[in-house]
Amino acid sequence: MARRPLPRILSKDSAQLARMQLARSRELARTAADSATDILHPLITVTRGLRVLASAGRRRWADTPKDRRGPLLFLAASAVMVVALMPYGPLLAVVTVMAAAAWQGRDRTPSAPAGPDASQTERLKALYDALVPYFTAPEDPAPLYAHGGEWEKAFTAYEFDDAGRVGHLVIRYPAYFPDGEPEARARVEQLLTAKAGRGREYHFDWDEEGNRLTVTVLAPLPADIPAQPFVTAPGETVLGYTDPSEVQRTLPLSYGEERIDVPPVVWRTGIRSTEPHLLAVGHPGSGTSTLLRSIALQALRHGDVLIVDGGGTGEYACLTGRDGVLAVECALAGALASLEWAARETERRLIAVNLARQAGDPPPADTRRPLWILLDRPAVFTHLAAADGRGDPQALLQVPLRHGRAANVTVVVAEQFDSAETLGDAVRQHTRARVVLGATAPQQVEAVLGAAPRTTPPARVPPGRGYARLGSGPVHRLQVPRTPDPYDDATSDADRQAVLALLPTRAPDAGAGPADLSKPAPEKTPVTAEAVAAES
Repeated sequence: MARRPLPRILSKDSAQLARMQLARSRELARTAADSATDILHPLITVTRGLRVLASAGRRRWADTPKDRRGPLLFLAASAVMVVALMPYGPLLAVVTVMAAAAWQGRDRTPSAPAGPDASQTERLKALYDALVPYFTAPEDPAPLYAHGGEWEKAFTAYEFDDAGRVGHLVIRYPAYFPDGEPEARARVEQLLTAKAGRGREYHFDWDEEGNRLTVTVLAPLPADIPAQPFVTAPGETVLGYTDPSEVQRTLPLSYGEERIDVPPVVWRTGIRSTEPHLLAVGHPGSGTSTLLRSIALQALRHGDVLIVDGGGTGEYACLTGRDGVLAVECALAGALASLEWAARETERRLIAVNLARQAGDPPPADTRRPLWILLDRPAVFTHLAAADGRGDPQALLQVPLRHGRAANVTVVVAEQFDSAETLGDAVRQHTRARVVLGATAPQQVEAVLGAAPRTTPPARVPPGRGYARLGSGPVHRLQVPRTPDPYDDATSDADRQAVLALLPTRAPDAGAGPADLSKPAPEKTPVTAEAVAAES
C-alpha cells in the first residue's frame, strides 16, 4: 500500500483550523511559484541580463559627448552591416548577445556557507567530547574518539532545528563498543538525551553491522483526535496511533470538514490471531479505562461485550443496557457470576464447534460471534474475595484465556502498576499483546512489554500516551484516541457527542434488570442515526 501523507496535529478551535487552512493555501501557492520559477529560470536570467546590457548602453550613450555621438552611430551601423553580410553573422550575433545577457543576468548572491555555523559547531564538539569516555579504549592505536580530536570524522550527518538544537545526527562508533549490551546502550542514550536537549523525544537506531547510531528527534503524537468509527475489518481493533515510520498502513479519519491519514496500531483478534488477549498496565489517570472504552466501542460493532469493573467509579455506566452489552458488573457477587458464566460459555462454544466439525458442518452462528471480556482492575476483586473467604476471581479466567482463541473469546485486562503483582499466572502467560500507559520509567516498560522502547519518554505525558507491543514485535509509541466517559461533568461537549454517537441503542428490556447470562446473547440490532440523535 502506498504511504499516505503524514497527519497534522489538529486543534478543535475553529480559528486554529482556519489558520491551518490559510497556511496550507499559502504553502500551495509558494510551491507553485517555486515550480514556475524553476521552469522559467533560464528566461528570467536572460531577460535580467538584457536589462543590464540595455542599462549599460544607455549609460554609455549618456556619457558620450554630443560631438562624438555621430561617429559612434556610424561605427555601430558599420558593425551591424558587416555582421549582416557575414555568413552566419546574424546567428552568431544573437548567440553572442544571449551569452553576454546570461552572464550578466546570473545570480550573484553569495552562497550559504557550507557546514555548521559557530554555535552549531560548538554543540557538535561538546557532544563529541562527551562521547569520548564511552567510545574510546587505551589499547586503540588510532582512536576515533579522543580529547581534542576531530568531530567531523565521528559525525557523518547532522541537522539542526529552528532553535539551533540537534534534530538529526548519525554517529560512528568503534567496532569494539559493546552495542549488544543494553546497559552500554542506555548509558550512551542517556548522555545524548541530556546533551542534545531535554524535553524532547529521541529515537535511537543502532546499526550493529555498520557501527552507526542514528539519533532522531520525534514529533509529539497527536493527542486531540476524538473517538470515531475506524475503517477496519472484523477482528481488527485500533489501539491508538503511532509514528508513520513504524507501520505500513494509515487510517483515514475525519475531523470536522477535513480528512487526515493517521498510522494506527492495529491489534488482530480471532481464531487466527497470535495475540488473542491483551494486558494494559498504567498509573492512575494514565488512560487505561479510556483504552477499554475505546476497545468496547469497537468490539460492539461485531460482537458482544461483558464488562467487569473493579474500580467502582462508574467509568462504564454509559454502556449499561446497550445492545450487545451482556452486563456491566461492579460488585463482587456479580463479577464472580459473570466470570463463571464466561468460563461455561467458552466451554459450550468449544463443544459446539467440536461437534460441528465432527459432523462436517460449519460452526454455529452463536460461536462465530465474538465475545469480549473486559476486566478493569481485577486486583480489587481478588482482595475482596480473599477477605470474604471466596476463591480468586482471576482463576475463572483460565478457561477463556487458554481456549478463548478457538472459541472466539477475547479477554482484555487493565491493571495499575501498584497492583500488577497480584495478576494471576494465567493472565501473565496468555496476554501476549501488551500496553503500558502513563509516565513510566524504561525499566517498568521493559518489565511489562518484555523489551525496552527505542525512544525516550516524553516530557509531558497526556492521558492515553504510552507504548504498545504485539507479541514479539517491536515496541511502538502509542496514543489512545480520546474516549472519555460521556457522563462525566469534566468531559467537553464535543467529546461527549463523539462517544455517544458510537454507542449502540439501548436494548428493549434494558430497564427490566441485569442481562440473563444463562443463554447466548441475541443478535444485535443496527444503530440508526435517529437513535443516536435522541440519545445525545
